[in-house]
Amino acid sequence: MHAHDPDTAAATTICEVTPTECQARTRLYRDGRLELEGFPVAEISDHLADEAATIWLDLRDPGHGDLSVLSEEFGLHPLAVEDAVHEHQRPKLDRYQTHLFLNAYGARLDAETGQLATSELAAFVTARALITVRKDDGLDIGAVVERWDASPDLSGSGVGGLLYGLLDYVVDGHFEAVQSLDDAVETLEDQLFSDIPQDMQVQRRSFELRKSLVLLRRIVIPMREVVNTLMRRDLHVVTDNLMPYYQDVYDHVLRAAEWTESLRDLVNSILESNLTIQGNRLNVITKKVTGWAAIIAVPTFVTGFYGMNVPYPGFSRQAGFAASIAVMVIAGLVLYVVFRRKDWL
Repeated sequence: MHAHDPDTAAATTICEVTPTECQARTRLYRDGRLELEGFPVAEISDHLADEAATIWLDLRDPGHGDLSVLSEEFGLHPLAVEDAVHEHQRPKLDRYQTHLFLNAYGARLDAETGQLATSELAAFVTARALITVRKDDGLDIGAVVERWDASPDLSGSGVGGLLYGLLDYVVDGHFEAVQSLDDAVETLEDQLFSDIPQDMQVQRRSFELRKSLVLLRRIVIPMREVVNTLMRRDLHVVTDNLMPYYQDVYDHVLRAAEWTESLRDLVNSILESNLTIQGNRLNVITKKVTGWAAIIAVPTFVTGFYGMNVPYPGFSRQAGFAASIAVMVIAGLVLYVVFRRKDWL
């Protein structure tokens, strides 16, 4: 996901409802058609009087004062406003009397470092308005708008259609992150069984990927409950014509969650396998060193007699020296052949 340029002409306006300024983007749909774009936030109350209108308002990094004024305009609950301002909320869907509050995260994996970058998104879902609150530009809201423009039939379904396009983009981002992690894990498997030992690289990369998978799991698993709750008919968000689309999103959420779980188990297996391979490699090295030490022990044992102060067989004779050489060579060769047959060398 690439950051969207907030300076485009018709897309950006400045909140003038409070002394605290924030970047804002507005759109108005009527009967499924885009009618207005980039109008001042102060005019939203006028358009809300039109029951055929559907309004989208996007705020980037608003302050508590900005949302407090909007809470009076849309009847937003103070707890929901507080959750939208504070960072690091868990993905969830809260139900209030006049609206729903949704919190989700966009995700993108840096393939080079293996680190997962997340971008928090909050959304207020009212009967005729969708308000999105972004903490940063990590989530490309312009790509969401392109999806809405590419499917005007969904825009005609009101807030539910706009919310579908937003959730579909977020879940697709989760899928892309899982796919990137899967590719990284495959590369890690190749390194694990490489002819050239890469123990430290494999171990470091495994910890990086496992950390990213744990983070991705935290933002993907709760999305199952979020989407499943949205499809409840008593919420009146998902109409009958939108139900197949939300079921498709729910299926993608389930697949992403299961994929994340399986990758986490696979990374744990790679870590354990790496440790096992290191232990086996150490055992092989120890076995070879022990075998060569046994072979070297024979000439050491024979030549040890040379330093003794008592006569021994062949003392001061060339025949004794030749016999010693023969014993060392023959014994060494016999041990070498035996160890090779037993695969100790």
